[in-house]
Amino acid sequence: MVEAIGAWPPGGGGSTAAQARVAALGGVDPALVAQAGPLLPTAAEAALQVVYAQYGGILSDSASVLVVCDQWTPQGAGGTTVDVRLSSASPRWTVTALHPADPGPPAAALSTAARQVLASDRITLPPAAHADVLSGQVHDSALTAMLTLAQQYTLSISVVRSGHPIDVFGTTRPSDHPLGRAFDVWRINGQAVVDPNTPHDLVDGFMRAAAAAGSYNVGGPRQLTGGSTPNQFFSDDTHHDHVHVGFDH
Repeated sequence: MVEAIGAWPPGGGGSTAAQARVAALGGVDPALVAQAGPLLPTAAEAALQVVYAQYGGILSDSASVLVVCDQWTPQGAGGTTVDVRLSSASPRWTVTALHPADPGPPAAALSTAARQVLASDRITLPPAAHADVLSGQVHDSALTAMLTLAQQYTLSISVVRSGHPIDVFGTTRPSDHPLGRAFDVWRINGQAVVDPNTPHDLVDGFMRAAAAAGSYNVGGPRQLTGGSTPNQFFSDDTHHDHVHVGFDH
């Protein structure tokens, strides 16, 4: 659905054409195009590639999937991250809402850590995450940890601040992401966390390194023991496809 909205041939721009593309998929409400926001820029044509789709939350009857996109138009390269909400249904789950990222405008001045993250060739930021850092709304605690981890690993970030649920999915507890105090990593040293061929030692070692870099809340595909604070490590169904690195200040 995200690809149908965000990619079109010459002359296929606009919401009416996007609704027709979504309707052709079957089982998806074309009215959701009204929630597409930055997925549907004004352009004569567009190409879109989904970089990664990770869980923002998964329950028995509902889910949040964070769809990270690169997009190209004649005006240049861009992209966004869309928090896609789904509800269980038969024969397949149904998309119920779209929440595109809203990073905000670039800051007039950035911290040293923010500038270093943006310049690093060992930290890959998708468009929405790059705009988050550029907005100046990501805490230096998270940025400094990225830089520390990048001394030992190459990191592919999926989500930083925008495009993530405001609350921890299924709760009323605020997430650290919209506060600029967390980031998710979907690939480490070029190997996807979700890939069963990725060595457990690589992911587990990265999680422990994230804790050593100051994270109070490190989530991933396996429950690790130890930690310098109680419950510093966690695992659940949502975090089998990425590593969450959160900070409390």
